[in-house]
Amino acid sequence: MGLTKPQFMLLKFNKKRSAKKLAAIEAEKRHIIVKFWRIQPARCGLLIIAALWMLVFLPLSVAAAPYAAYVVDARSGEVLHARNADTRLHPASLTKMMTLYIAFEAIEKGEISLDTMVTISKYAASEPPSKLGLKSGQQIAMRYLVRAAAVKSANDAATAIGEALSGSEARFARRMTRTAKALGMSRTTFKNAHGLTEKGHMSTAHDMTILGRHVLYDYPQYYNLFSRRTTDAGIRKVANTNRRLLASYKGADGIKTGYTHAAGSNLVASAERGNKRIIATVFGGKSSASRNAKVAELLDLGFRRAPNRAPVRKPSAPAYVADNSPRENTAGKTIRLNVAVKTSLRPKARTKTAEATFLLADAPKTETSVLPADINVALAAAQEDAVVAKVKNIQAVAAVSTRPAARPKNLVLARAAPKTEVVTRISTSGGRHWGVNVGRYTSRYKAERVLLKTALAEMATLDGSLRKAVRSSRGFDANFMGLTRETADLACRRLKARNVTCFMVGP
Repeated sequence: MGLTKPQFMLLKFNKKRSAKKLAAIEAEKRHIIVKFWRIQPARCGLLIIAALWMLVFLPLSVAAAPYAAYVVDARSGEVLHARNADTRLHPASLTKMMTLYIAFEAIEKGEISLDTMVTISKYAASEPPSKLGLKSGQQIAMRYLVRAAAVKSANDAATAIGEALSGSEARFARRMTRTAKALGMSRTTFKNAHGLTEKGHMSTAHDMTILGRHVLYDYPQYYNLFSRRTTDAGIRKVANTNRRLLASYKGADGIKTGYTHAAGSNLVASAERGNKRIIATVFGGKSSASRNAKVAELLDLGFRRAPNRAPVRKPSAPAYVADNSPRENTAGKTIRLNVAVKTSLRPKARTKTAEATFLLADAPKTETSVLPADINVALAAAQEDAVVAKVKNIQAVAAVSTRPAARPKNLVLARAAPKTEVVTRISTSGGRHWGVNVGRYTSRYKAERVLLKTALAEMATLDGSLRKAVRSSRGFDANFMGLTRETADLACRRLKARNVTCFMVGP
């Protein structure tokens, strides 16, 4: 008896998924072997034995990854569901959220720019899949590394970001851990920039939810990266690892997936419906399909439990500490010194001998023949002359009349011409001549309603713009005006990520 077409397609999909899973397991094994080889190159025999053991016995001996879940109301941070949320587990590629968070922070603070050309090291190029396919010595713009790490979850791109910011992956991992502690992720320790399994590289569902909320609120201008189905990564176009959930769950717009054999299928997901936004985190999914189903279930639970209205309490961003020197940053170290004053800095009193010498030095050395009486007579005469001159000056000024002369009687008056006033409006927009059109509607009411709804949904970029319903022969255009070109472009891209049709309006 032959298989039906749906059964055949399902069998083909399961084989393909199993092949991908096996490929990921093999990549993780290679990563662990390479890590041991770099750390202990002298113990070749032990390494060979360990490698053979991992290749033969690891798939049979490792049990299923532990399960953990955490759900919060993104607006207030209120916990809506938790299970094993503080258990330290392998985060897998959820790690890249911290790599990207630090990259966004560095770009905003001017430590690096999106256009900075990064030279790929041999170490970064050798990272196992998932990867972009970077070559040693290749140069690529920072913006493409960020896109590849966020959308493709490329390990080589993540390592290259860390090396570009801190000089080495080890130093960048220490910076990641410091930033995690500053964000309140108290049970998280990072050892690499990509999330492949490594001893001590651990986090929790609770901590990763904190990180996801900070990515959302601290850098909203970059958050749209996580909702892109595909993106240009410089050397090729890449697809989003989370595209199935983004396509199937209403309101989903991010954030990050992760998978290793030790971690299972992990996901931090965010979705927005109406006034509500929920963040759900799952560790230890048995497969990407079952993980997505569980996340969808948790998001539904969050939307049911979250109130319609809740205060938006944005988390506070951590203090910025950059790795701008080759030595390890020692910010926060306090050195106490005993600096008590042992000697007085007050000058010594001048001796009488010195004072006498000073007076003698200033004394006049020649005698004068002018008597004090003659000096007084000369001063009195000079003062009298000055008073007389002042009085004469006042009298001369008073004699001059300030009254204007009378107008001649035979003066012919010209008829005043009509006055034309030209008013020139001085622009105070500062180059804000661009706008965003969000549709054409049959009535002004509908256009203004859509403008208000869109402005409330996209306050980050449209705040301060002018909402205008412009009438034309074919209806009413709903426009946001008074934006710069960059802001209009960013707003339109973010609206398109929310499935809102829009286009830019030029000056």
